[in-house]
Amino acid sequence: MPQRRILSLWFPRLAAERFLRLGRGYSTTPFAVAGNRNGMQVLTSLSFEAEAHGLSPGQPLRDAQAMCSALVTRPSDPLAEAGFLSALRRWAGRFSPWVAEEPPAGLIIDLTGCAHLFGGEGALLVRIDRDCADLGLSVRCGLADTVGAAWALARYAGQPVPLARTGDAIDQEAHATRARAAKRRNWERGGPAPKPDSQTDGPNRIAVPGRTHSALSSLPVLALRIDTDTAAALSRVGLRRIGDLTCMPRAGLARRFGRVLAQRLDQALGAEPEPVSPAGPSLRFAVRMTFPDPIGLEPDIVAAIDRLLPELEARLLARCRAARRLCLQLFRVDGTTQDIEIGLAHPSASASRIRPLLIMKLSGTDAGFGIDCIRIEAVVTELAEARQVNFHPGPGGAARTGPDTSVNDLINRLGTRIGLDAIMRVQPADSNIPEKTSSRVAAAWSGPAGAWPSPPAPRPLVMWPPEPVEAPDRPNPPAGFRWRSRSLVVAAADGPERIAPEWWLDNPEWRSGVRDYWRVTAEGGERLWLYYAYGNAVSSGWFCHGIFA
Repeated sequence: MPQRRILSLWFPRLAAERFLRLGRGYSTTPFAVAGNRNGMQVLTSLSFEAEAHGLSPGQPLRDAQAMCSALVTRPSDPLAEAGFLSALRRWAGRFSPWVAEEPPAGLIIDLTGCAHLFGGEGALLVRIDRDCADLGLSVRCGLADTVGAAWALARYAGQPVPLARTGDAIDQEAHATRARAAKRRNWERGGPAPKPDSQTDGPNRIAVPGRTHSALSSLPVLALRIDTDTAAALSRVGLRRIGDLTCMPRAGLARRFGRVLAQRLDQALGAEPEPVSPAGPSLRFAVRMTFPDPIGLEPDIVAAIDRLLPELEARLLARCRAARRLCLQLFRVDGTTQDIEIGLAHPSASASRIRPLLIMKLSGTDAGFGIDCIRIEAVVTELAEARQVNFHPGPGGAARTGPDTSVNDLINRLGTRIGLDAIMRVQPADSNIPEKTSSRVAAAWSGPAGAWPSPPAPRPLVMWPPEPVEAPDRPNPPAGFRWRSRSLVVAAADGPERIAPEWWLDNPEWRSGVRDYWRVTAEGGERLWLYYAYGNAVSSGWFCHGIFA
């Protein structure tokens, strides 16, 4: 079995070069992408010209504009950048079928058994550099036996170890590192950085198989994919390179700097496995129709929908999928587009169920100067649910050929007009608290409620927030009480039903503690739901919680 080889691709200017590829005249001017970080606008990605002016990622936008008045910036678009990275993942699939994304600007490729198809590892990386140059992208590669080592080589190989910013001298380091202080003193005090390992020199940074330790020993500790706080803590005790950590016991490192540091070190050296999980192929279901002459009448649009929906249904059923949300796009001749989105309460691929919903939304369309293309896409799909079909005759003698979808169709029609989120359904909840025996959920994303559990005692028809009742402060039912400015005389009382609060939740309305509920009938005919709260001197007493029919 060939030895495992992992390739890491890092695109340091991915967000900026995504804009530069559009060809809008930014290629000759300093350009940067700005994003929001902790309430402040900072630079997230820069072009080569912007870096030549001394700008760096993470720099505040105002400081960058003060340093370079010609700087052109655009806001960050995480969704578009993620889509661009997914496109690069599909492009990298030509080198190996095992490709995984590493947001926000990296790819991990398992090249085991694939490099010889491209003339070897060196020739493969030369081709990647050439292809990325043709695409207008900057790329840095790292090839090693493990994911952590390849990641480190792609980002830190050939770079000097950053100096400590804490002001401590070399003679203040830990005793375990003073023995090697003379070897590091020159470059740590501002001298030239040591030459990188010959096996990792050059732009492609290839580590020889089986020599992961030597390839990583000269890299800074940040190359282990740890946070900056842990790296600063290591630097304060003189541990600035990965080689300084490899000879130290793992238990001591984990106890002082956290388990993540020891785990990352073991993953980089191959002592702990780290698999590569490739992204699965995305499923897209869309149909379109173009017209030789523009159309604008609603009957023509409906006729086009009737021809497209059966084809969309066939494609969905071929992959055992059902549509949850669909989008109808109308492309006008002037280059603009109008989108119509609909949602279904229950996923379906049936054209007969989708067609009425699309037609209901056509009344607000504007054809403009004409429509030359119509496209229908199933934006959100789910696995089609298998349903049991009963062909046996029902009570009336008629055979039922399928499940009853009338409720779902009603929810679909109402949701098309007012939105699916506005339609709610009441379902039973597992709680002894009277106010929590039911819950409201969205009807489109929930099924019908089953049999409601019977309460331990009858519940009132209407409940309201507890209202104070003027009665003697003792747990026995009073002979009379005053409620809502009315004096009532008790004719009968049934109870008590003791209900305790949920001790694992802090409910402000139940801080009075245990309650004893009584069904009280007044001489005037009122049937009220009263309870006595066993609380302190302030919250104890009688309260009215509801009324029976």
